[in-house]
Parts: sequence; structure tokens; C-alpha cells
Amino acid sequence: MNFRSILGKSPSVGFRDALFRGIAPDGSLYIPEELPALPFSFLTGVENRTLHEIGFRVTSAFIDEIPPADLQGIVHRAWDFPIPLVKLEDGLYLLELFHGPTLAFKDVGARFMAHALSFFLAQERRRLFIVVATSGDTGSAVAHGFFNVPHITVFILYPSGKISTLQEQQMTTLGHNIYALEVEGTFDDCQQLVKQALADPDLTRAHNLTTANSINLGRLIPQIAYYVWAAARFKLELQQVEVHKDLSERPVIAVPSGNFGNLTAAAYSKSMGNPIGRLVAATNENSVVPDYFRSGLYSPRPSRQTYSNAMDVGNPSNFVRIQALYNYNLHRMKNDISAVSISDDETLAEIRRTYEQAGYVLDPHSAVGVAAARAVRREADRSASAIVTATAHPGKFPDVVAKALNMQIPLPLPLQEALNRPKMSMCIRAEYPAWKEILLQHTS
Repeated sequence: MNFRSILGKSPSVGFRDALFRGIAPDGSLYIPEELPALPFSFLTGVENRTLHEIGFRVTSAFIDEIPPADLQGIVHRAWDFPIPLVKLEDGLYLLELFHGPTLAFKDVGARFMAHALSFFLAQERRRLFIVVATSGDTGSAVAHGFFNVPHITVFILYPSGKISTLQEQQMTTLGHNIYALEVEGTFDDCQQLVKQALADPDLTRAHNLTTANSINLGRLIPQIAYYVWAAARFKLELQQVEVHKDLSERPVIAVPSGNFGNLTAAAYSKSMGNPIGRLVAATNENSVVPDYFRSGLYSPRPSRQTYSNAMDVGNPSNFVRIQALYNYNLHRMKNDISAVSISDDETLAEIRRTYEQAGYVLDPHSAVGVAAARAVRREADRSASAIVTATAHPGKFPDVVAKALNMQIPLPLPLQEALNRPKMSMCIRAEYPAWKEILLQHTS
């Protein structure tokens, strides 16, 4: 399969080149020339397939430059943790994506990307530099996914004072081949610095530079698989209850959305034939996309800090992929997708309500997803089942959980260990010349 740039001003490339480049030479993102269809023979009985079987089938539909046996090995090594579907209440489920090493959904894509890059680098015997911007969980997932991977050096840019202490400790305490840069600005400033570096011919000519943000197809493609897995688990759930609705029911999928890579993966899976229903783009008070759905005007703006900080994005890079999927037709987009903005007060209220009703502690990002799912079900069809992607462990956000529930929850062991390690980071201004000089010093 080949991938083209959205602007169409660069040649189409295979998966390997898209993986290493991150973005196309014309500065736009890569998208599949066409989305493959999931065969009916595969979807029949998909509820009996394992996560790894589904992961291999989905990724192999996009990737033909890695031999099947090697790709199967990548899937198995990357996903050595479970992804359970948990029933929260009648008609409402959580897909728990936070059982990886950094307790966040981004482990799924970051670990797959690391192993895929490692496969090619081992063959080519060369060095690679990765630059990544993070508003929270991406940094820790990338740091741990690429930690001590041979021939790879990682630079992580994050906004100073705008992520949780635990998130910061997870990405700034590893050292070795992981460099953390604390930027005096917002996530959007960090993202802009990354984009400038990737488009800078002085850097790209002399060095192998790419990104591990969700704009990279190496992270996006594997995320498609867990939406197929979610639909399969949902079908199995319906089969196992005595009284159930139509087994062909297609659940609503609610996705906490910041940079919109996760929602892009859901939309791709739906277009490939995955039997899911309406998609819900659940944002916090950074409501650029919900506002666009209401007004028809797309107006990116500086991000605002919220309790669900990993979603504090005022100019989501991946949204253009969704626009391209729907041929920039807002009406078609709204036929498949609802966009809902949830305030900080509503986020806290949802954490309280879910805990009181189900005894389940949500992190603030998953709470945004649950609140948005409830809103869409109220407005559309109360009988429709919904699956919310639970994107992070609540232990990563103790202050927000304590504010909502007036209690502390125990920290998981990986977080306790991260807090005890010394922080190693460099502070920089959100200015490209200084950032470029750092890259040149390390990559020369």
C-alpha cells in the first residue's frame, strides 16, 4: 500500500518512508491512498479472535514491507498487555487502553512504532532521531517505548507547568537516549517547533529525523486495531447475556479527543467496515472541533489548560485527516460524528457520578468521554449502547481525582517508581533557532 500527502505536492511513498519521514516533504500529513476493506470472512466470527490476531490482520492491510512473520512478532512484542472491555452499567462500556507500561492508551501506538522502526533500522544499520511534542501522555509513552532502543535518540518537547507531575516524571527521568525539553509555552508551541524541524531542509538533508506524535502513521495504524477489537468484544458480550438486543447492533464509540489521532483511527476503522455506529469526538473546553460542527467555521486558537490536560490542544493536527476522509464535507462528517465539549465542572461531576453509581474511578480524560457519551445517548437514542475509550489510569491524575472524590487512590507501582527518580530536563523558549541549534549539536 502507498500513502500520499494531503496537499498532494509530494510523491506517494510506502509505509517505511512514511514511518521514517513523519510528515511529507510538502509539510502535510500522509494518508492512505485508499482505505482497505476488512473482508467479510474476517469479520465473521471476529469475536472469537485474539487481540494479536486482529492486530496483525489490521496492520498487515496497510503494511506490506514487513514480512508477515516479522509483523506478527512486532504485534506480539508491542502488545504484551491486555485491553479489556469493561461494563460500566447497562448499555455503557469502557475499553481500558491503559494497561501498558505508562498506563495510557498511547502505549499501543508508541510501542508498535518503536518495534517497527527497530525492524528497519536493524536491516539498514543506521541512526535515527525522533522529535515529539506532548501535552501529557504521548511523551511518557514514547520515552518508555523507545528507551534504550538501539540507534534511536528521542527529543521530547512539553509545555512547562501544563502537565501533571506524574506525567513529567515519567518522561524526564529516564536519560540515556531520551532528552526532555521543557518549553516556555503551550502544547501548540511545542507542536509547531516539531513541525518546523521536520520541514527544515538543513536538518532533513543531513540527518534521519522523524516524529512519534500521532501524526506519524506508525502510531496511527495500530490504533485502528483496537476499535475492531472493541466491536468484537462487544459482540461477544451480547452473545453471553441471556436477554440481549440484536446481535448486529453497532455501538456508539466515544473518544476523548485532543490531537484527534485516536478519533481518526476510529473513523478509519468504521470506513474499513468495522461494525460500529456513531462516533463521538469528546473534547474538553478546547472546543475547536465542536464549535466547527456548530458554526461551519474552523478556527484554531491557543489551547486552554484544563483538568484533562493531555487533550489541551487548540489546533489538532490530525483533524485534517478526518476532513480528508470525508472529502472536506461537513455534512457528511456530521452524519457519522457528533462533537461534544465537556467543561471542567462537568468532568468532575462525571468522576463523582460514575464512582457513586458504579464504584469505578475514572481519570479526567475518560470522564470527558463518558460524559459526552451520556449526552449523545440522551439526545439521540437512550437504548443505543456506547463504548468509551478509557485512555489513562486514574492514578496518573491524583489531584483531579481527589478534587472530585475527596479521597486519594493508591499509586500504581510504575508511578511510585517514577516519582522517586531525579528529573532530567532542559528549559527552552518557544523559539525555533534555539531548538534547531540543540538538534544540530546532538545530531552532528
